[in-house]
Amino acid sequence: MKKISQKIVGYEVVRENSPDQAQAAAPAPQAVEDKVVQLHEKLERPEMLLGSTYKVKTPLTEHALYITINDVLLNAGTRHELRRPFEIFINSKNMDHFQWIVALTRIISAVFRKGGDVTFLVEELRSVFDPRGGYFKKGGKYMPSLVAEIGDAIECHLRMIGMLKDDGLDEHQRKLVAEKRAQYEGAQNVQSAVIAEADGFPEGAQLCLKCNTKATVKMDGCMTCLNCGESKCG
Repeated sequence: MKKISQKIVGYEVVRENSPDQAQAAAPAPQAVEDKVVQLHEKLERPEMLLGSTYKVKTPLTEHALYITINDVLLNAGTRHELRRPFEIFINSKNMDHFQWIVALTRIISAVFRKGGDVTFLVEELRSVFDPRGGYFKKGGKYMPSLVAEIGDAIECHLRMIGMLKDDGLDEHQRKLVAEKRAQYEGAQNVQSAVIAEADGFPEGAQLCLKCNTKATVKMDGCMTCLNCGESKCG
């Protein structure tokens, strides 16, 4: 009970459903916005998903593989908006690998729908080696197997949507690598400085064990990678 010590000069009757009451009862905008939706396996698939398709052509298969990764957009229009992979499909005219490709896509899609950190899939897939040997893709990068190529496509997609950050060279390192490359090519005669077809690195370059790219050459008595800057001499 509150004691009134001053003279009453006016009064007003508060009715139900008045604007003031409705405004007081309405939840704060911040409380609504903070209801963050996380990706989990019980989340229903929307009618439409955003997706990207990657073409993979390797010496191991006659026909190209087309890898499609569809993403779900969570908390659209809020500061918590996230784009996360939801499912993957792999299509090809080549039916030789049909069974294991279907099995692989179902397992990867199930891992995507679990939510959380799915970036570990990249290293797991890239660690698979073909007993018949791997191959070099365009740009001189070594792929130990077709499964590793699928992992490489998933890595590109995760970088595109922001789940993996680009850990490439910074500006200073890129400048240093460019100087090393110019120094190497300038020290060679015209014939030995020929650039390998479509690779962009000198002919005869060796495989770098750090970035798996055929870009390592001998400079000043030390093996140096012209792609990532890796050097045994520090």
